[in-house]
Amino acid sequence: MKKTVYIALSALVLLCGCSEKILPIRGVKKNGAAEVAQVAPPVAATVQDTLSVTEEAAQELVVERTPIPEEWTTIKDDSLVVIESMSGELDSLLNSWYAQTSLFVDTTCTATAMNPTFSDTVYTERLANLPCLVQMVYNQPVRASIDRYATKLRHQVSYMLGMMQYYEPLIEQALDVHGVPNELKYLPVIESALNPVAVSRAGATGLWQFMYSTGKLYGLKQNSLVDDRRDPVKATWAAAKHLRDLYDRFGDWSLAIAAYNCGTGNVNKAIYRSGGKTNFWDIYYYLPRETRGYVPAFIAATYIMTYHAEHGICPMEAKLPLQTDTIMVNRLLHFDQIAAVCGISLDTLRGLNPQYREDIIPGKFQPNSLRLPEDKIRTFILSGDSIYNYNREKYFSEEKVKEVKNKATNSGFVYHKIRSGETLSTIARRYRVTVNELKRWNNLRTSRIVAGKRLKIYPR
Repeated sequence: MKKTVYIALSALVLLCGCSEKILPIRGVKKNGAAEVAQVAPPVAATVQDTLSVTEEAAQELVVERTPIPEEWTTIKDDSLVVIESMSGELDSLLNSWYAQTSLFVDTTCTATAMNPTFSDTVYTERLANLPCLVQMVYNQPVRASIDRYATKLRHQVSYMLGMMQYYEPLIEQALDVHGVPNELKYLPVIESALNPVAVSRAGATGLWQFMYSTGKLYGLKQNSLVDDRRDPVKATWAAAKHLRDLYDRFGDWSLAIAAYNCGTGNVNKAIYRSGGKTNFWDIYYYLPRETRGYVPAFIAATYIMTYHAEHGICPMEAKLPLQTDTIMVNRLLHFDQIAAVCGISLDTLRGLNPQYREDIIPGKFQPNSLRLPEDKIRTFILSGDSIYNYNREKYFSEEKVKEVKNKATNSGFVYHKIRSGETLSTIARRYRVTVNELKRWNNLRTSRIVAGKRLKIYPR
């Protein structure tokens, strides 16, 4: 029955000229019972009769996919570099402040402790059934990434499934506007494990792990108070534009994904060395080792986020309000003022607005957006000046305003707060600068630094 409805709906989409993809009806297994179907949005009554399209007629509308060459499916690589988000270091994410304030465990879902065993045929068929433009190739590197997600990173997958409840609508909208395949919504899974405040060893930041220079190129503001790379909305729209630019350059989505990881220069070199081939799997062995594992990891992420129930993995539930809206702020405003007057917790404000480094919105110097639960927008508007005037002298004395202005306008550099155990060398590698540059920018005569102090850095 499910198959008949799905095929009929697919035919309806084609007949109506709609662009939205209809996914198979699936759900999480609850308490050992059969799968519970996720209810799709109601179909308009005016087109209800169209659902009577016969299965045979609908099948005639299905477009045949290009067969996947056997040489792609037989690729083996024991020298893969595990990408940073899958290295296991992000398991601590589950105990982080962001996870604790954003998610809770769904006690109605029964997870299994062990990962079930499936044959290669099952994996191949499941990947083939995904409605994707990116070719879902199954081979040894892909299987290795799937196994990692389904075993060592099971708890991380639960976290990511929970966060996707919040991020999926805004990601899908940006991808749709820029003509990027819907399945690329899972790229932040392998980039940041869907942690908007994630920072890589190289200094890439946010859901989409933008480097400083790439973020600037796509209009993402970065200073001591605001980092738009951590803004889920702005960073997502920038990433969608970036991915579209990469596809327009290479004409292949797998290559666009690879270039997102290692840059266009490395992909061009691999194409040249392969004799001009223009598919990821054809230039596989000419790419950097980490990038060779990047596209397989993306395929594995797409798989596990779709078939998590079959592996006994339960999604966590989002604490963050799913219904939100934004308002522009053109004055100085502190999160404490909003929390006190509007009755919103600081955790919620920080979770919805991770781009603000110090809980300050420097709207006086440039208008900035504030995301609030939908039911608090009216409260904020009706509060008028009372929000801005609340304890104003405490947060924005004349001296404090000068400090805020300096932080809000230093777009050429960022401040790094030194953590215990860090050295100038580790900090320099993170921001891709030299130790001598760090010393010069901060007037340091020696390499000794103290935890808790701040360094001025001009990242690359």
